[in-house]
Amino acid sequence: MSVTKILTGVMIGAAAGAILGVLFAPDRGTETRKRISEKGSDLADSLKNKFNDFVDSVTDKFQSAKDEASNMANKGREQFEEWKGNAQNAM
Repeated sequence: MSVTKILTGVMIGAAAGAILGVLFAPDRGTETRKRISEKGSDLADSLKNKFNDFVDSVTDKFQSAKDEASNMANKGREQFEEWKGNAQNAM
C-alpha cells in the first residue's frame, strides 16, 4: 500500500467525519445550515482577499520590472549618445 493511498484515505475520512459531525450536531437544521452558509461565505471572502493580495503583488512586481527596464533603456540611450558624440569629435 502506497503512502499516497494512505494519505488520501485519511483525508477522505477526516472530511467525511467533519461533514457527519456537522450534520448530526444537536443544533436545529436551520442553525446548521446557517453555520455552513456562514463558513462558506467566510471561506469565499478569505479566498477573494488572498487572490486580490496576489494580484496586487504581481502588479507591483510587474511595475517595478517595467520601471527598471525603462531606466536601463534610458541609460543605454545616454551611453550611445555619448559614444556617438565622442566618435564625431574624433573625426
